[in-house]
Amino acid sequence: MWLELGIRGRGRMLSYPCGGVPDVPRRRGPDAVRVVHRTARVGLRLTRGQRRRCFGLLRSAGDVWACLLEINQWRWRRQAPPLVGYQELCRELTAAGSGTFGELCTVGARSVLRRFSDAWFAAAKRRRDGDTQSRFPRRRRGLMPVRWYHGTFTLVGRRLRVPTAAGCPALWLRLDREIPYPAEQVRSVTLLYAQGRLVVEVTAEVPVAAYPTGQGPDPARVAGVDLGVIHPYAVAGRDGAGLLVSGRAIRAEHRMHLTDTRHRNRAVAARAPKPGQRGSRRWRHYRRRRHQVEGAHRRRVRQAQHEAAKTVIGWAVQHRVGTLTVGDPRGVLEQSAGRRHNLRLRQWQIGRAIAVLRDKAELAGITVHLVDERGTSSTCPTCRRRIRKPRGRTMTCPHCQTTGHRDLVAAAIIATRTPGGGTPTSGSIRLPEVITHRRAGRHLPGVGQSRRDPRRRTLAPAPGSVGQPWPAPPPVVGSRSTATRRRGSTTPTREGKG
Repeated sequence: MWLELGIRGRGRMLSYPCGGVPDVPRRRGPDAVRVVHRTARVGLRLTRGQRRRCFGLLRSAGDVWACLLEINQWRWRRQAPPLVGYQELCRELTAAGSGTFGELCTVGARSVLRRFSDAWFAAAKRRRDGDTQSRFPRRRRGLMPVRWYHGTFTLVGRRLRVPTAAGCPALWLRLDREIPYPAEQVRSVTLLYAQGRLVVEVTAEVPVAAYPTGQGPDPARVAGVDLGVIHPYAVAGRDGAGLLVSGRAIRAEHRMHLTDTRHRNRAVAARAPKPGQRGSRRWRHYRRRRHQVEGAHRRRVRQAQHEAAKTVIGWAVQHRVGTLTVGDPRGVLEQSAGRRHNLRLRQWQIGRAIAVLRDKAELAGITVHLVDERGTSSTCPTCRRRIRKPRGRTMTCPHCQTTGHRDLVAAAIIATRTPGGGTPTSGSIRLPEVITHRRAGRHLPGVGQSRRDPRRRTLAPAPGSVGQPWPAPPPVVGSRSTATRRRGSTTPTREGKG
């Protein structure tokens, strides 16, 4: 069946090499070092031939995915149970023998089988839990990521050798930077096409940080974290210390990108192809450029989010905070607040902020709990009365005159709440007395004084400003000509001043 469903007329009849079972241990012993899996995305520097071969692997993986969809479609028409188990799919692939999937080897084909099986069972679980909107994988994909596990690839410095089918020459790829993990910790590499370029995702087993006795995070020390747009993270501890991470650079990046996109769309609207007309080469170049700009914008924002989360975890380790209580504001996403505010909420990326903070906290040995943050920014920490939301960043209670930064006040209240909606911790709430200010997104263009955002329009300098001379006075009727004044003296004079 696999031989019949293979792409006809593409590539040669190639047999797959044996030994595609990864040697990654599925279970770790109780005495083993605690590790977490982290993934880094690394770009590639490829020649034209290497780029063509990489796209051939991705297209072959898409052919495997299409074969899976067609097999299950045939079984559904014959009222047979679907073929979705990973072991069943591997047996089907093995029984087929040699295939016609280009240079894709058995390891790469099995990674597609694993992805299909996981997606099918995840959708089935969501449907059992009551989510009727979940759908099983039925969509074809032209380019499918290919993953190779430890023991099947070779990594030497910035050079990566990925396995290919038997009879094909070796494929060596050059990375554009060093991998941030030691080579012995790398467990898998994934080739994919993302945001207009070919990249490799490197997954490694990173051990959890170990601290000397008495210097590590203490689980009894709790700090509250309030999420926001102006300040992505506002942290307040119970020892009177606080942290404010500014996200104004990230917000400016979103605004400048939106303005740049609008100007670009307006500029190309006049030469857009008509409905039913085949796109020109210039239009394809425009779409490629738009995808590249979108990818650069997403990478800038993602890097800034990682910098902000890293700052929070570094502050927590410095103050030996072992538990972070994070207010979960994702309930506001279900409320429609207009087109503009909905755009701000979508650009906020609350889920990503929580996921990034949780991943870095897990690596540092810190526990993260999510609690309800409703009412924390409108409750006085001293008298516990409801107050109106202030216009600025400073909150003042009209009943007891308590004053403080509203984000830090919210973080201090969040620190007293328990997961699951339990009874808040008794005792008075202590507001931060020593506040540390940090900025996220220092790499963004236009943040530093020596860097200017290339998307910002450059205005003509005003006359008389620094480095700009004043305009020459207009000639007066009856005075000497300009040429005569230049020949007579080096300093121009006006009539009546000889």
